Amino acid sequence: MSRRRRAVSRPVPKDAKFNSALVTRLVNTVMKGGNKSVAQRIVYGAFDELVAKNPATSPLEVLQRAVDNAKPRLEVKARRVGGATYQVPLEVPTDRQFSLALRWLVDYADARKGVPMKEALAAEIVEAYQGQGNAIRKRDEVHKMAQANKAFAHFRW
Repeated sequence: MSRRRRAVSRPVPKDAKFNSALVTRLVNTVMKGGNKSVAQRIVYGAFDELVAKNPATSPLEVLQRAVDNAKPRLEVKARRVGGATYQVPLEVPTDRQFSLALRWLVDYADARKGVPMKEALAAEIVEAYQGQGNAIRKRDEVHKMAQANKAFAHFRW
């Protein structure tokens, strides 16, 4: 890790179709090998699936609520103190909360075999929206780990 200066975070541009920075971040998380048009097709296809299943709700609101449900508030980080490594619970910065939530949604959608990615992503978003699914289970796991290691919270700095 470089010790020269802090990396400057650039603002995420809003996507053309929904005018939302969150959708752009989702597209960038889905993207593999620089194929942005393929990633956009997947994400917009997933939104079409969401609208087809429930025409009354906006896919942006569903995505926003799903990400809010999947965001971790605490996580553990390994700290080495006096020859021993402790799992120290830390609060998660806002930007990392969004990154982790989106990554979990995409990874668990990708892990669904035998289903097209757009359908799997739509299903994962709907489950997270309802407070269920793999991304929510992962968040609960991370919170449980932080809760179990609360005794080492005094090692954070």
